[in-house]
Parts: sequence; C-alpha cells; structure tokens
Amino acid sequence: MATIQGSYFSMIIFFVIAFCSIINSTNARLTWKRLIVVDQSGEGQYRKIQDAIDAVPNNNVDSTLILVKPGTYKEKVTVPEDKPFIILSGRNAFNTTVTWDDNGDIHTSPTLSNTYGEGAQAVALRVSSDRAEFYACRIISYQDTLLDERGSHFYSNCYIEGGTDFICGNAASVFQKCTIHSVSHHNGAITAQRRTKSEENTGFYFIDCKVTGIKSCTLGRPWGPYSRVVFIGTYMSNAVNPHGWDDWGKSTTHSSVYYGEYKCYGPGANREKRVGWSQSLTKHEATNVVTKAVTSVKSRVRV
Repeated sequence: MATIQGSYFSMIIFFVIAFCSIINSTNARLTWKRLIVVDQSGEGQYRKIQDAIDAVPNNNVDSTLILVKPGTYKEKVTVPEDKPFIILSGRNAFNTTVTWDDNGDIHTSPTLSNTYGEGAQAVALRVSSDRAEFYACRIISYQDTLLDERGSHFYSNCYIEGGTDFICGNAASVFQKCTIHSVSHHNGAITAQRRTKSEENTGFYFIDCKVTGIKSCTLGRPWGPYSRVVFIGTYMSNAVNPHGWDDWGKSTTHSSVYYGEYKCYGPGANREKRVGWSQSLTKHEATNVVTKAVTSVKSRVRV
C-alpha cells in the first residue's frame, strides 16, 4: 500500500510497479466520497487506470478511491497536480502491476521505462509531491528506478530493485524496513542523491533496512556535490563492495558529501576497507541525523 499526500501532487508516473495505494491530498484520510472501479474484464467503469484518473474533475475536492482490480496494466499513469484527493489502490503488490517499456533522459522526460533494461535511464516511479508516504510497494527497474525528485517522503516495508543509481533525486526521504536489491553485476551504485547546497535539508536515510544483490554494488555516489546518504541498523549482504562508496570520479566532493553508517551488520557492513571520506557515525551523530530526518519528513507528511 502507498499513500501520497501533498498541497499539490505535481506528477507521479508508474511503469512496472506492483500495485499498492496512492493518496494525493492535503489532508486526506482513508475514506472516500467517490468510488471508481478499473477492471480489465470490463466489469468496472473503466478498463484503464489513466481513463479513471482523467474522469476525476479538475480541482477535485472529494476524496476519490480508484480501485484497480488484479491484472497487468500496460500504460503510463500520471496523477496531475490539479487533481488532489485521489487514492489509487490495488488488492496487493503481487497481482496488480502497471508496466511500460520506454527509455529516455531523466532531464527531459519523466515518462521512462522500467522494462527497458540496461543502457539508459528507466524511471519506474517519479515522486515530486511535497509530501508522500509509501507502504509495502514494489518498485522495480534497472537504472534510476525511483526518482525521488523533491519533497519529504517516507517509505516503509517497500521493495526497491535496480542496478544503477536506482534511488536518485534530491528529496528528504526516510526508508524504513525496506529491502534494497541490486541487480548490478559490477559495482553499480544504489543511490545517487543530488543535494546541491550545504544548507539544503535533504538526503536519503535508510533505517533497519536490508541491502542485497546478485553480484556487487556500492552504497552510493554523488549526483550533487553535497550528496547525503545514511544507513542505520541496516543488514548488508556480501554484494556490497568493501569500499562502500563511489565518488563518481569527483574527488573534490570528498570533503562535502555526507555518507554515514551506524550499527550496520552483515558481511557487507565491514568498514575496514571503507573509503576514508565516508563516516562511521557515533550513536549521538546517528541519533541527531535520524531525529532531523524524521522530523523533516513527519512534519510535512500527515496521515
């Protein structure tokens, strides 16, 4: 299940995402005044998800549940900013899937493929809303799987899979009890956080998560010069490269990025060979980082 809330929801695109539920509103609750059923068999009002979204009035003020019956929906899905109070819900994350196959550059097009495979950016989910929460979602692609572009977001018990920079963007986001799975064969970076200024309160924070992979990966590389990523209490399999982090050939970022780990465990968590410009956090530092991160997210995300 995923919930998305915000003063506006600028855009969210789905490709192969095993469905959950998505809420788009300023103060939405899990109740609704309008019910729309999408069913490929024709037993609902619409056969396509986008048709159901398009049927919601502009500047909507009524909580609207779009119930998507099980199936694989091959379409690009966009919830525009002038249609708040929309809930998209599937029965579970394994029998309701939205898929597309396209590629492109994330600077020019948010509608990218997640079945495209290797060789180009292929965004499965783009989140640009001011506030968002996701629960028990499966988000799968190869490169740039989750474009966590901007805003304050919370991901809980989600499964996120990719090979290169597959969690990227400049949001302030907490990932709690999520499984992060790398399909990279040669040290592909899990994160590419894009914090561009030291005063920006953005970053990716992984708390009590699990990092797995099929061969080898790194924890992150700096898309922005002040990139900030922290792993706390996270299990790391032996897929994690002993060096841990990659500077993307930008040695000038060594003094400006903030890459930290605290009480991580597993064969990939050994810091003996970690790069010197990453940090082994103390309990005090980790507590401060988490407190600021959660405060930032929770003060902007209201259920």
